[in-house]
Amino acid sequence: MAGDSWEALQAEIIACRACPRLVAWREEVARRRRRAYEFPDGRIAMRPYWSRPLPAFGDRRARLLVVGLAPAAHGGNRTGRMFSGDSAGRTLVAALYRAGWANQPRSEGPGDGLELRGVLLTAVCRCVPPGNRPTAEELRLCRPFLRRELALLPDLRVVLALGRVAFEGFLRAWREEGGEVPGGDFRHGGVYPLGGGRILVATYHPSQRNTRTGRLTEEMLDAVLGQVREWLG
Repeated sequence: MAGDSWEALQAEIIACRACPRLVAWREEVARRRRRAYEFPDGRIAMRPYWSRPLPAFGDRRARLLVVGLAPAAHGGNRTGRMFSGDSAGRTLVAALYRAGWANQPRSEGPGDGLELRGVLLTAVCRCVPPGNRPTAEELRLCRPFLRRELALLPDLRVVLALGRVAFEGFLRAWREEGGEVPGGDFRHGGVYPLGGGRILVATYHPSQRNTRTGRLTEEMLDAVLGQVREWLG
């Protein structure tokens, strides 16, 4: 893997302004902020919101790639790191910790000491979308970033898609890269062969809505990751 190619790609992601709606929204969120991240006297208790597209985060020699939907408004869009500072990030990273891929169960943002081993976190949309719903065109414009990341992950064996949008977005990127696309619709716990000894696994997104309603429980997520762990040895 060419390190400079990876660094150049991530720098290009961070600088992207291809989608006017997403640029406007991520910057509006940063202007509004959220009172929960302020001191009682009104001073901001944190660095300014990141408010840019998010690069991938984790181990560049990853055998497991976790693909999410998009940054949360006051999570990744605030911290500048995938799956940090919000409920989904805390749920996912705690599960990765229990499975042995993270050195700690917390994911609050840069400087919290989090390290991932053998796993990389990315997304099909790098900017926070209004209502957590990127348009088909926004997903299309963002997809080359995922495609190029895939080309720079020679040790990749398992892809874990978090939710239907991530599942379908990954498969489009995989198809465009000439990969073998399996049949079958999205379902939690679904396993889909990608060819060349690689597989795609699907799970419900660890959003607060899914975890609060019990659609995705800690035990369900642990079971999926445990199965992945067995495949990877």
